[in-house]
Amino acid sequence: MSADDDNTRDERWHSVRIAAGFIWPYKRAALVAALALLFTAGITLSIGQGIRLLIDRGLATGSPALLTQTVLVFLALVVALAVGTFLRFYAVSWLGERVVADIRRRVFDHLIELHPGFFDTNRGLEIQSRLTTDTTLLQSVIGSSLSVALRNAVMLVGGLILLFVTNVKLSLIVLLAVPLVVAPILVFGRRVRQLSRSSQDRVADVGAYIGENLGQIRTVQAYNHQPHDKARFADTVEAAFDVSRLRIRQRAYLIAVVILLVLGAVGAMIWVGGMDVIQGRISGGELAAFVFYSVLVGAAVGSISEVIGELQRAAGAAERLVELLESTSEIQAPPSGAVPLPERVDGSVHIREVSFAYPSRPEVLALEAFSLDVRPGETLALVGPSGAGKSTLFDLLLRFFDPQQGRIELAGHDLRMLDPRDLRRQFALVSQTPALFHGTIDDNIRYGRPEASDSQVRAAAVAANAHDFIAGLPQGYATRLGDAGLGLSGGQKQRLTIARALLADRPILLLDEATSALDAQSEAVVQEALERLMQGRTTLVIAHRLATVRSADRIAVMDEGQLQAVGTHEQLVVSNPLYAHLAELQFRDDGRDRVVGAVSQPR
Repeated sequence: MSADDDNTRDERWHSVRIAAGFIWPYKRAALVAALALLFTAGITLSIGQGIRLLIDRGLATGSPALLTQTVLVFLALVVALAVGTFLRFYAVSWLGERVVADIRRRVFDHLIELHPGFFDTNRGLEIQSRLTTDTTLLQSVIGSSLSVALRNAVMLVGGLILLFVTNVKLSLIVLLAVPLVVAPILVFGRRVRQLSRSSQDRVADVGAYIGENLGQIRTVQAYNHQPHDKARFADTVEAAFDVSRLRIRQRAYLIAVVILLVLGAVGAMIWVGGMDVIQGRISGGELAAFVFYSVLVGAAVGSISEVIGELQRAAGAAERLVELLESTSEIQAPPSGAVPLPERVDGSVHIREVSFAYPSRPEVLALEAFSLDVRPGETLALVGPSGAGKSTLFDLLLRFFDPQQGRIELAGHDLRMLDPRDLRRQFALVSQTPALFHGTIDDNIRYGRPEASDSQVRAAAVAANAHDFIAGLPQGYATRLGDAGLGLSGGQKQRLTIARALLADRPILLLDEATSALDAQSEAVVQEALERLMQGRTTLVIAHRLATVRSADRIAVMDEGQLQAVGTHEQLVVSNPLYAHLAELQFRDDGRDRVVGAVSQPR
C-alpha cells in the first residue's frame, strides 16, 4: 500500500474518531441503544429455536397441548422482539438527531469565528452544503445505518455460532462461502469509499450553483442569462450523476455478488440437509432451524455489504466536516494575553508604514508603506480612484486581516496585541451595501446591542430618520424583512443600518460610501442622519459626495495603495493634482456637488 493510501486512511480514521467523539456526551443513550440492539438480536436468534420446537415438539408429536405451548413461547418471543425494537429504534434515532444537531452547532460556531480571508478562498455556498447535506448523511448513518450494521454484525456472529450448535457438517458448507463473500466486500468497498467522497463534493457543487444563481435571480433574468445557466447547471448535475453512477455500480456489483454467493451456499446446504432428513440423520425441525439461521446469516452479510457503502459515504462526510472544524483563524488574540482596552477609547488611530496584500493576490500590494494619523474626534475623508486601498484600510482597522509589514495602533496599542472582540467593540460600520438579516426590523436595529430597550431602539430610529417609515409599516418594528431587506428601498435599508450604528454607540465610525447608491432625495435624508451619527465620534469616511468631503476636518488622498496628500478641501484643490482632477470632474458633470468619475466607482 502506498504512503498516500496510508495517509488517506489515517485522515479518514482521524475524522471518524472526531465525529464519534460527539456521541460520548450521550453515552447513556448509546448504552440503552446497544443493550436494546443486543436484546433484539438475541430474541431474533432465539426464534430459530422456537421454530425447531414448533416442528419437532408441536407438529411432529401431534399433541395439541405441546403445539399450544410452543406457539405461546413463539408469541412471547415476538412480543419481546417488538418491545426491544421500539427501544432500539427510538434510542438510536434520538442519538442520531442529537449528535448531528451538536455537530451543526459546533461547525457553525467555529466558522463564524474564522477570519474573512478564509471565505475568500472557500466558497460560502459549498460550506453551506457541508453543513446541510453532509450532516444529514451523518444523521442517517448514526440514526439508522450504523445500528443496522451493528445489529447485523451481532446476528452474523450469533447465527454462525448457532449454526455449529445445530449441525456442524452443514455449518462447514456455509463457512466455505465466507472467504468468497469477504473478498468482494474488501475490493468493492475500497472503490465505493473513494467514489463516495467525490460524490459528496459534486453534490456540494450542485448546491452551491443553485444558491448562487437563485440569490442573484434579478441579475440572471435581467441579462437573459437563463439558457447559459441552465446549460452550466446541467453540466454540474451530470458531473455529480456520473460520479454517483460509478458509485452505485460498484455497490450494485457488491450486493449482487454477495447475494449470489451466500444464497448459493444456502441452496447447497439445503440440498445436503434435505438428504440427511430423508435418511433420518437429522430432524425436520433441526433442518428448519438451520435454514432459518443460514438465511439470517446470509441476510446479515448482505445487509452489512449494503450498509458499508453508506458508512463509507459517512466517513467522507465526516472528513469534510472535520476539515472545517480544524480550519484555524489567522486573526486571534495574542497567546500571551491581550492588552485590555478601556470601555471607550479616545478614537486616536496611528498607521505606521503599513504594507498589505490580500492572501488571494499576494503579488499585488493593496497598501504600500502607508502611514496616517487620525486624531480623536475628527472626521477624516478618504478619497481616491478605484483600487486605491480605501476599503482595504477599513479591513485592517477592523482586523479582518493583519498587515504583512508595519503596524496599526488604536489608543497607542498595536492591533495585533488586542483581542479582536475588544477591538471591534470600538467600531461601528455603515457600508455601501446595507447589511440586513432575516428577522424583524427591531432585530436588525438591535444587531450591535441586543440588550437595548425598546425606547432606545426607537430613539435610534428617530435619529436615523427611520421611525416614520417604520411606523407606517403594517407591523411596525415587528415587521419581518426578507433576505437582505427585500421589500425596502435603498434609502430605507441604509437608514436602518445607521440606526443600528447609532444604537451601538461606538467611539469610532467607519462610513463606506454610505450614500453612493441613493437618489438625491434619499441621499439628503440619509446624509442628515449620518451627520447626527458622526457627532462626538472619530469618523473615517470613504468619500463619495463632495459635500461629505468638504465638511470633513481633513481629507486623505489615496492612489494605488499609497498616501498622496492630506489636507482640507481648499488646500488639496491647490496642492494635489489628483484631488484637483477629481473635483474638476465633479463640478464639470454636476453642479450639485456630486463627486463622479473615479471617486464614484466601486472600490
